[in-house]
Amino acid sequence: MQKIHEKLWHSLSLTDVVSELESHESKGLSDQLAKDRAAQFGLNELTRTKGQGVVIRFLLQLKQPLVIILLAASLITLFLAEYVDAGVIFAVVIVNAIIGFIQEDKAMKAIEALSRAMTSEATIIRNGEKKRIQAVQIVPGDLVLLQSGDKVPADLRLIQTRELQIDESALTGESVPVQKEKAVLNSDMPIGDRRNMAYSSTLVTFGSGCGIVVATGDSTEIGRINKLIAATDVLETPLTRKIHDFSGILLYAILAMAAFTFVIGLVRGQDLVDIFMASVALAVGAIPEGLPAAITITLAIGVSRMAKRNAIIRKLPAVETLGSTMIICSDKTGTLTQNQMTVQDIVAGGHRYAISGVGYHAEGEITPGENSFDTTANMSLHALLKAGLLCNDSTLKRDGERWRVEGDPTEGALIVSAMKAGYDPSVLEQEMPRLDTIPFESARQYMATLHDQGEGKPRLLFVKGSIERICFDCAAMMGPDGEPDVPTQGAVADWVELMADKGLRVLAFAQKEMPPDTTRITHADVEEGLLFIGLQGMIDPPRPEAIEAVAACQTAGIRVKMITGDHAVTAGAIARQIGLCGDTCSYHTREVLTGLDIGELDDGQLTETADDTAVFARVSPEQKLRLVEALQKKNYVVAMTGDGVNDAPALRKADIGVAMGLAGTEVAKESADMILTDDNFATIKAAVEEGRGVFDNLIKFITWTLPTNGGEGLVILAAIMLGTKLPILPLQILWINMTTALLLGLMLAFEPKESGIMVRPPRDPSMPILTAPLIRRIVMVSLLLVIGSFGFFELEIALTDGNEALARTVAVNMFVFGEMFYLFNCRSMTHPVWTLGLFSNPLLWAGVGIMTLMQMLYTYLPVFNTIFQSAPMGQRQWGLVLLSSLIIFVVVEIEKKISRKSIQIKQ
Repeated sequence: MQKIHEKLWHSLSLTDVVSELESHESKGLSDQLAKDRAAQFGLNELTRTKGQGVVIRFLLQLKQPLVIILLAASLITLFLAEYVDAGVIFAVVIVNAIIGFIQEDKAMKAIEALSRAMTSEATIIRNGEKKRIQAVQIVPGDLVLLQSGDKVPADLRLIQTRELQIDESALTGESVPVQKEKAVLNSDMPIGDRRNMAYSSTLVTFGSGCGIVVATGDSTEIGRINKLIAATDVLETPLTRKIHDFSGILLYAILAMAAFTFVIGLVRGQDLVDIFMASVALAVGAIPEGLPAAITITLAIGVSRMAKRNAIIRKLPAVETLGSTMIICSDKTGTLTQNQMTVQDIVAGGHRYAISGVGYHAEGEITPGENSFDTTANMSLHALLKAGLLCNDSTLKRDGERWRVEGDPTEGALIVSAMKAGYDPSVLEQEMPRLDTIPFESARQYMATLHDQGEGKPRLLFVKGSIERICFDCAAMMGPDGEPDVPTQGAVADWVELMADKGLRVLAFAQKEMPPDTTRITHADVEEGLLFIGLQGMIDPPRPEAIEAVAACQTAGIRVKMITGDHAVTAGAIARQIGLCGDTCSYHTREVLTGLDIGELDDGQLTETADDTAVFARVSPEQKLRLVEALQKKNYVVAMTGDGVNDAPALRKADIGVAMGLAGTEVAKESADMILTDDNFATIKAAVEEGRGVFDNLIKFITWTLPTNGGEGLVILAAIMLGTKLPILPLQILWINMTTALLLGLMLAFEPKESGIMVRPPRDPSMPILTAPLIRRIVMVSLLLVIGSFGFFELEIALTDGNEALARTVAVNMFVFGEMFYLFNCRSMTHPVWTLGLFSNPLLWAGVGIMTLMQMLYTYLPVFNTIFQSAPMGQRQWGLVLLSSLIIFVVVEIEKKISRKSIQIKQ
């Protein structure tokens, strides 16, 4: 009994199941045995994984190199007794730590959502008595009764079924409810094909049944998914990886420069205190204090933009991850498809008809194929549509602007197809009231209903069911004139094969006239004398916008792969329609792989196969996770979309998990980084576009801010090496860094997306955050700032008899206005600034205006002169500063032009 969860219950006979569980197929467990089982196996609930304490999780936010740099800056400024500046820098550290703390630990939330999903009541039989108990009190061996509307409380081996259908879409991805049976199955059956099992947290949509509990709590299939979620490592995003690497390099570079400055000073025999202060000034200057805040704000702006396009971001770095996405692994049902069964093909009277429109809206029309009868002239077509509408136990309900089916989605599709031909269900049901029914049984594969056509007329028997059963029982086929015709079995088989190749689920229909006094029908009535009417083929169709979005992603260099729990034929058909693969894409051509195929591959083989294959069908939650991991081993940035419990582990493992907001389970939403409020795959394309824009703007900020930090460090280093006074003081450095980052640099976060952003390929994840051309530009601008500031400092010292305050004010303004002019260069890394539109980013002009005002206060306001040791400047000094800043702007634009020509020559 300890290892009951390891048994393949679907492959055991009912006698063996009952014997193994020491239960009874009609009386269930005894109260004493149930009590013992509860002590042995515990409650039927999911174990919640203990996470790290609140304090530890918060402190872990401070371990990043960039944060260490900022903490060092705070300590240095505190040592210098600059308490305000130390407080500002420390506040930046705390804000970033709080943001990271709030956003982490999705696994814990996902497990809590799974636990909530299992909270319900259940009807069981113990000691031969029916009773209602909390689902958490169920134990292995309990006998559970199921009926329409129930949530399955545990994993069950079914021992009785009566038209039992269960919606397993959240667990397996199957788009329609599964017809259940009690027959013994092969041991290698995947979960989606285990029709004699009912799984915890799935929903009974029709019929009734009874099953014996074989697994509870963590041992259930949903419990296994819970373990996968808890065990799945959350990968760093491309942005956090790049920032981490970049920060580490920056940390060592700053320490090396400070140490080198200290050594040079010692060699020159300078005062020890002066050397130490110079090293501190260099470190403060080289630290980009505004970078963490800029990253956070830029990402937050991206979040806001995405929200307007129906994408809700749960974790800030996910914004940029979208922009770097190389592969999107998408679930099929409800993501790429409508999740609404739709009749698309009809064959009646030997002629084919197509039906337009999708979903449960009765909008569309029936159009004849080539050489087919007009819809009004084909009597068998109308008989077929009536049969589909009347031989039906489901109803359509309007829910606001949406229509939904109460009952089987397949039957809902049949109602809609009849409505598109002008039939009103309520009117037809009154004209031809139902007198008797033979419910669908999996063993017989058909449903039959008897209808009254009016006094004196023969009563009509309608039958719908599988091709094999209906065609086998029919003696003739109805012709387009409504009269019996000799059926051509080969022709029907050809139509069926054509529909099946398109991934359609095909139902056959027949009718039989009965005597006017008939009130009851039996199976014997169905087994002979049926008149074949025709076929209706249906599918959960792809979203039209998903087809466009897939094409747009492919243009952008992003590959889309379908990973679904549905059947291979259906998956291949949908893949062909949305453009994931060619016209020959199918399981037979090995372009569609199933879960059984994946199970035969080792990790190395799967890595290559996953890369080359576009469609994966009938896969389990573990296999979805394996596929994501296999693609990540190829260094791809992987996005995973889904809406079911079965998608949760892969959503969490992917570089970015995307859940559906409308149809998605709470588990999927909690496991994801992004939620689509409209459940539309096309929204992913919009989010990718925004993500690329966000990354562009981050690169622009970093490329803009580093020349300041590099220039400030080099100015200090030059002063030490030449044995001169420091051109800028530590407090002045902090003024430059903090004010320009806030008022100038952050304005780049509001830059609109550049044209052609969805034409270029995704960034290579191995590419550093700064490419060689950008590094050259940063070094070039840094040197120009150093030459200008150091040169003007020395010039003013010479011309003003050693007025250090004025000389340093000129040096500070050289940095500020040099950055200001360079800011316009950074609006685009490759294109001339005048091609972007002069006022396309009005906030940038606002920042320039405020920054200019702040520098006027810094230069002329007495209190600022006292605090920062600055002094008023004259026209000559301003002329030098502005002319040098303009030179920086012109030089960078020339460099961009040369780089563009170089790229064109290489191409």
